[in-house]
Amino acid sequence: MQLGKQVSSPAGPLTILQDINLDIISGESVAIIGVSGSGKSTLLGLLAGLDVPTQGRVVLDGIDLGTLDEDGRARVRNKRVGFVFQSFQLLSSLTALENVMLPLELAEVNDARAVATVRLAEAGLGERLHHYPAQLSGGEQQRVAIARAFAGNPGVLFADEPTGNLDEVTAQNIIQLLFRLNREHGATLIVVTHDQNIARYCDRRLTLAGGRIVPTAP
Repeated sequence: MQLGKQVSSPAGPLTILQDINLDIISGESVAIIGVSGSGKSTLLGLLAGLDVPTQGRVVLDGIDLGTLDEDGRARVRNKRVGFVFQSFQLLSSLTALENVMLPLELAEVNDARAVATVRLAEAGLGERLHHYPAQLSGGEQQRVAIARAFAGNPGVLFADEPTGNLDEVTAQNIIQLLFRLNREHGATLIVVTHDQNIARYCDRRLTLAGGRIVPTAP
């Protein structure tokens, strides 16, 4: 893979990632850890096809993302990938049910309402279907986001600091939900986090420092 990512800056090219060589097995859970600015979210964006590398290639579920244009990468994400973000990324004008239904409808899934209802029930929100994000706590909003991420049965789920905006108790509940649903659905899980509690749940931990993968402390 030998992934690299450079961006332009007033001082010249700035290297964000370099010499990233990484294989992730189907069904594996991997934590990408490191301090702020180490390149974690950039790496996640490349692996998910949200951004393109300046060096190397990404093969996602057998598909070389470098051979696709943005529309092609979007189609792959829509059919094969789920996302959970630190900031939840819910649409404020839609109810919990409608937020989970939206990607299903975009993917032209039959019975989107029924599927979304089941996923929200699995996330413990069966009584919150018609609540808007502003009517939900932070933990409940993240549960909606997790239900949405698993709604289409993705082959790969990416989570970017999924507990970053939550208190310790709520974060632990979200961690347990995320990994329980992942076991049930069998997705490959890639988590960017500074939370060691999440990292300990994963099959493998990778540490980024200065844009490179370095040995992870035991």
